[in-house]
Amino acid sequence: MQRVRRFTRFRLAPAVYSEARPVEVSAWVVGGEPVPFDEASGQRFEPVRMGMPWGRPWDTVWFDVRGVAPSAWAPEETELVVDLGFTADQPGFQAEATAYRPDGSIVKAIEPLNAWVPLPQSGPFRLLIEAAANPVVQVPYEYEPTLLGDPRTSGDEPRYTLRRLEVARRDLVVWELLQDVYALDGLVGVLPPEGIRRAAIVSALERMVDVMDPDDVPGTAALGREVLAPVLSTKAPASALRVSAVGHAHIDCAWLWPTRETERKVARTFANVLDLIERDPEFVFAASSAQQYAWLKDGQPGLYARVRDAVAAGRIRPVGGMWVESDTNMPGGEALARQFVLGKRFFLEEFGVVSDEVWLPDSFGYSASLPQIATAAGARYFVTQKPSWNETNAIPYSTFLWEGIDGSRIFTHLPPAETYNSDLDGPDLARAERNFSEKGVAHEVLGLFGWGDGGGGPTREMLAMAARKADLDGSPRIRLTDPTSFFRAAEAELPDPPVWVGEMYLELHRGALVSQQKTKRGNRHSEALLRQAELWAATAAILKGATYPTAQLEDAWRTVLLQQFHDILPGTAIAWVHQDAEAGYARVESLLEGLIETALAALTGDGDVPLAANAGPLAQHGVPAMGIGPASAPVPATPRVEDGVWVVEDDRLRVVVDDRGVLVSVRDRVADRELLPEGTAGGVLQLLRDTPREWDAWDINEEDQRSGQELLEPTRVHGDNDAVVVRHNIGKSTVDVRISVVDGHLDLAFDIDWQESQKLLKLAFPLDVRADRAASEIQFGHLHRPIHRNTSWDAARFETVAHRWIHVGEPSWGVAIANDVVYGHDLRTVAAPSGRPMVMARLSLLRAPRYPDPSADQGRHSFTVSLRPGGIPEAVADGYRQQLPPRALHGAPVAPLVVVSNPAAVVEAVKLAEDGSGDLVLRLYEAHGDRCEATVTTSVNWDAVEATDLLECPTGAGAVQRVEPCRVEVSLRPFELLTLRFRAPRAAA
Repeated sequence: MQRVRRFTRFRLAPAVYSEARPVEVSAWVVGGEPVPFDEASGQRFEPVRMGMPWGRPWDTVWFDVRGVAPSAWAPEETELVVDLGFTADQPGFQAEATAYRPDGSIVKAIEPLNAWVPLPQSGPFRLLIEAAANPVVQVPYEYEPTLLGDPRTSGDEPRYTLRRLEVARRDLVVWELLQDVYALDGLVGVLPPEGIRRAAIVSALERMVDVMDPDDVPGTAALGREVLAPVLSTKAPASALRVSAVGHAHIDCAWLWPTRETERKVARTFANVLDLIERDPEFVFAASSAQQYAWLKDGQPGLYARVRDAVAAGRIRPVGGMWVESDTNMPGGEALARQFVLGKRFFLEEFGVVSDEVWLPDSFGYSASLPQIATAAGARYFVTQKPSWNETNAIPYSTFLWEGIDGSRIFTHLPPAETYNSDLDGPDLARAERNFSEKGVAHEVLGLFGWGDGGGGPTREMLAMAARKADLDGSPRIRLTDPTSFFRAAEAELPDPPVWVGEMYLELHRGALVSQQKTKRGNRHSEALLRQAELWAATAAILKGATYPTAQLEDAWRTVLLQQFHDILPGTAIAWVHQDAEAGYARVESLLEGLIETALAALTGDGDVPLAANAGPLAQHGVPAMGIGPASAPVPATPRVEDGVWVVEDDRLRVVVDDRGVLVSVRDRVADRELLPEGTAGGVLQLLRDTPREWDAWDINEEDQRSGQELLEPTRVHGDNDAVVVRHNIGKSTVDVRISVVDGHLDLAFDIDWQESQKLLKLAFPLDVRADRAASEIQFGHLHRPIHRNTSWDAARFETVAHRWIHVGEPSWGVAIANDVVYGHDLRTVAAPSGRPMVMARLSLLRAPRYPDPSADQGRHSFTVSLRPGGIPEAVADGYRQQLPPRALHGAPVAPLVVVSNPAAVVEAVKLAEDGSGDLVLRLYEAHGDRCEATVTTSVNWDAVEATDLLECPTGAGAVQRVEPCRVEVSLRPFELLTLRFRAPRAAA
């Protein structure tokens, strides 16, 4: 095989292009952001030669290529071959290009492993090539800080050399022989070394080299194919695994490139796909993310029209039904629902397509709320492969039912090849067969092929591989198909699949819950503003006849949903991406603040009575939920010094702060119980090492948490009106925390100037609670996780997600910890100084990874963390108190549009219907983890009310028990999500 591979590399592959003709090339350097074809084509182009350095980082160079396609060459043989200076070790993450005809229509993309353009007509031709000088930010398995991720620091030196631009003749026989060899060589690497089949293939390949003339490969390639034909025609056994191969190109909406470059990547990929569709009648391509189709529609309408035709013909399948392939850990419940609402609506309106599957191959773990949200959006299937990255444990199933916190189930498949970037070669297929958990009773697996992340999708070489392995001994059978056909076949052969209950926690990339806190704050804040804007705009529209700002709200939602993409919100992209994200959140804030002010002004009028607008689902400060009225805000307790320590207390809580700036007592005065174990300190800041083995911005490794320090020597501790203020200096960083007690809560408000590198800042609370599990808020409910380390699964779950609160409790008493922007938490049982067990609850506030953004997290940050005794209801209330504090204004009080009788039935959204009908839509969920009955009372009349899915279509759900004028009685199961649509609401006479 060494001889065969040497022959293939140095004789066979170079002979694919047997003849070549030069072309004339001239260039125009954009010198900034990309420009449209019409602008570029009218510029002055200067002649260039091969070997020219080109491509300042992130710049674009347009090449004008003119030549002649020889009439003696067959059209299918004639191609323009391009080498922009590619590196051969990866398909993407470097220079790419798009080839245009003179009329501005796109021919095809040019990428490292797909670097040719068809020239189907003989005679003179002209092509314009838009070449993107995307720098190589990622060197495989190196995570060194780089300045290339920010155009302000990436430099001006050219990154590439123009190596090749010529008309070449592709020898079709040599090319087909090369594909034969690749297919067989892939089998040699995975078949049993002692097996007859492997020996037969090796023998055939050796004889192929024997019969060919290395000095005349084109003249002897046909002989080589004849020798290989018998081993290529040997059929697979009837028991062979069946791989449903679906063309795919997981395109990151942003990662090591900004979203503006993704817009071009989308166009390149679809251009490649359309070319393949014309060449192979069986090829089907699946692409997710409505956002990417929207970019194509806006930026490349001609290409988009061709895509629409291909969708209508069934050759391109819009899948997933989400706006983007989002993170599913950190988006709020309503935001995750809107991923489906906007995505499915776009696919239906643009293509008449309803996608049945959720398509998230690369997100960093999967929330236990997702099965309910997905099924409420009409999804039947779920596909991902990311759990295969787990460091410690493997999910024991490939095809199964996934059950969420409310009991919803969705048919799920984890492609056992463990990749969404397959080239269908032997190693990928052998891995699929080896890992397929249900292979004793089933034969169907999904294979996603195509260069992903940013590499351009499927290639003709992959289709050639699929054709050879349709029925080939030694390989699973490949059939080109579509996702729906696969799922139906998988369901049919596995009528009683196993069940996985709860979250699919990714035992990797735990640091993504902490990195780039400014992006995370922007997300949490934007979700709160969107709730307020929709609530008050809907209330003003119904009560006052105001215009509902549909277009502005959708624009804001699109920005927020885009920035929940699984490399943006997790904080794992280059600096440019996060700068764009922060600017996007600023635009959203400006827009939504204006909408909120307009709606509130319409509602309250010109009065001068001091009021508070409470957009939260629970009453606050005497203001009813979702109402506007006079507020009676509680007064914070005044700190005092007693025996050398600071004491802050009200009638429910007594807090003591010592000269180290930490809590030495937090006493529940109602229950007469101390929250902190004797001999411990709470509210302690811990500075830990943060030097991941790899994947810097992504990972937190447990061993780093063995090395660190507690911050117990503050610069100053002093009283300031209603708070004890503690300042710490850490290197060049400062941390100020205001400790106050108000209305039975302990609040810690942090103001941090963070200048650290590769450090992790945690906030620790030891709790005198006997518990073996803790509750964490997730979308539309909460999740209980073990906090011991009985199993490898428990031990691997050392950093977990929670939204606004966590809770640790005994049957009759517990502690709730809420926050305004933190997502990363860790809770575990440890030994107290007494030797008895206690719970250590820690919140991860800040990191400082150096790759891919060396300036990540630098600058000012603020956090508010609150602690109080109580149960799950108190935790829920505190979470909303943190996210949706009442808004001060003046005017006349306004009664809530909607009132819910039971605090366990929490309203998550109040809005007008997506279809523009003016119907009122209310989304609520059971929040306490128990069954509940509730009465929903409206302050307006309506013609009818019905339960709907997330797309606001009637479902006939049984949650609605009784309907009366202005009243609906509902019955909810634990964590049940319910959407109610009130037809033709109008203010009462």
